[in-house]
Amino acid sequence: MSFSASVLTLYPEMFPGALGMSLAGRALETGIWSLETVQIRDFATDRHRTVDDTPAGGGAGMVMRADVLARAIDRTSPPSDPRPRLLMSPRGRPLKQERVRELAAGPGAVILCGRFEGVDQRLIEARQLEEVSIGDYILSGGEPAALVLLDAVVRLLPGVMGNELSGEEESFEGGLLEHPHYTRPQEFEGRPIPEVLTSGNHARIAAWRRAQAERLTRDRRPDLLHDE
Repeated sequence: MSFSASVLTLYPEMFPGALGMSLAGRALETGIWSLETVQIRDFATDRHRTVDDTPAGGGAGMVMRADVLARAIDRTSPPSDPRPRLLMSPRGRPLKQERVRELAAGPGAVILCGRFEGVDQRLIEARQLEEVSIGDYILSGGEPAALVLLDAVVRLLPGVMGNELSGEEESFEGGLLEHPHYTRPQEFEGRPIPEVLTSGNHARIAAWRRAQAERLTRDRRPDLLHDE
């Protein structure tokens, strides 16, 4: 069974976007995964295809309506659908590589892209949406975040990467940032490739890479070391 993604959005034309290129694009063409976009406005009931309203209690902006979103979700993901329902939201749990791997091992995902000030809380609770954040910043909508999430997941699907070890030796996979990389030419603007990498001694190379990964993690992401 291929990984099946359904994205609920006000802007279906934003997909597949970058997901239609490179590794993800080839995998999409060959059926390793599939992508469905659902226009949320199709589930509005008024002639203006309204999907939002003013926030209860007052305040700036608009809120996406629970009734419209519920119809969109129920049509896309009936009770028998085993796929998790995700809501891209800046207040969600940060997306970690562990969760990416869990999603890649599953049947797919139903992804709701929020807009405006957010989504009616009753919809989140009633449809058991898992709120997911890709970082501590605000985007204009959930679509770019959904693209990021799917890119992270799709590249881990079997058959997508040519070298399966590539996905095991990257940042976050072992609790550390990835070590530095080098390639030809042997010398670039007076900077040579570290001697250890051309020594042919695989044990020394592995130890050097581990030490470099630990150094980078201490300098740039000490929080990862605290999580070990």
